[in-house]
Amino acid sequence: MTEAQNVAPLQKGNPKRKKALLTLAAVVAVVGLAWGGYEWLVAGHYETTDNAYVQGNVVQITPQIGGTVMAIHAEETDYVKAGQPLVKFDPADAKVALEQAEAALGQTVRQVRTLYSTNGSLAAQVALRQADVSKAQAELARANDDLNRRAALVGSGAVSKEELNHAQTQVNSARSALVAAQAGVVSAREQLASNQAMTSGTDVEQHPQVQAAAAKVREAWLAQQRSVLVAPVDGYVAKRTVQLGQRVAAGTPLMSIVPLNQVWVDANFKEVQLRKLRIGQPVTLTADIYGKRVEYKGTVSGLGVGTGAAFSLLPAQNATGNWIKVVQRVPVRVALDPKQLQEHPLRVGLSMEATVDVAKQEGKTLADAPRGGAVSQTQVFSAQDDGAEAEVRRVISANSAGGRTTASGAGAAPAKR
Repeated sequence: MTEAQNVAPLQKGNPKRKKALLTLAAVVAVVGLAWGGYEWLVAGHYETTDNAYVQGNVVQITPQIGGTVMAIHAEETDYVKAGQPLVKFDPADAKVALEQAEAALGQTVRQVRTLYSTNGSLAAQVALRQADVSKAQAELARANDDLNRRAALVGSGAVSKEELNHAQTQVNSARSALVAAQAGVVSAREQLASNQAMTSGTDVEQHPQVQAAAAKVREAWLAQQRSVLVAPVDGYVAKRTVQLGQRVAAGTPLMSIVPLNQVWVDANFKEVQLRKLRIGQPVTLTADIYGKRVEYKGTVSGLGVGTGAAFSLLPAQNATGNWIKVVQRVPVRVALDPKQLQEHPLRVGLSMEATVDVAKQEGKTLADAPRGGAVSQTQVFSAQDDGAEAEVRRVISANSAGGRTTASGAGAAPAKR
């Protein structure tokens, strides 16, 4: 067979090969266009990360006073309500301190009452000293008259020089008595003014000394109430370290409470994923504990102001000579639906996968206004001093002779309550 005859079959098979290559190229082009369209229309509207974890408030239970643990009312994994007793200290020391403060308050009330009652006696002393001055002035005038009469009779010999000297001595004695009486008036007035300065403008109950002693009673009352540690929030007990009989100081961590109905997710996105993230964008999340069958709906509530490395215990020093560029991640806080949390509770630290719908770009990347109101608060401690005021009034009333004493001039008069 000649060479021309061998080439002919090959030329006849080329159209099939060409068709196959064209078909393959068309398929690749269609797939590429489909993938590009998917990226442009669908995938480009979402940012996904599996570097996300459940976070929550871990409320430390620490005593405000020191004491010896007498009873423990909650164990780990227990659910507690706000205000429920958790740990009780031996109340003996606090009770003794309260009794001492009450005794000091009672003594102070009696001392202050004495100040008010002294006003009357000091006013009487002033009046008495003034009477002494009037008497001394009369004696001095009488002595001067006697001296003048005798001095007129000395020349006639009717009065001896000795008698005249005696009259002069009487005048000098009367003058000294008058000076002493005037000094007594000044001293009595000063004592009265000093005592009135300590009592004027207030009554026994509002007197500064009584108020200072009453503050000590309130302090001791609070210390007695704080011998029982209560739960500040609803939640689950975790990390109990306190033991019976343990002597603990104020501020020592005894246990933690985690309110699982207030957890959120910290999703750590790469730097390049932050371009389209905005506050308020919807987030779809799944947890490894439930798998794909449970899908949480969340919302971006805030973007971190720094990378995780910047706030680490040992932050990277990029100015060193051995610097290596590493893609950083920024935590993005995602708020969860409380109803879903109640149906499918999460635990702090669980792994999550978060997908953010970034189609809407009208939100902000950073908050531009302060948060209104408290982020979280508790009212369980506000009632601890409710009985303190009643106890203070009881002690004051018991030591006030059934009424108040007011500073009304010189006298001390009990006023109706």
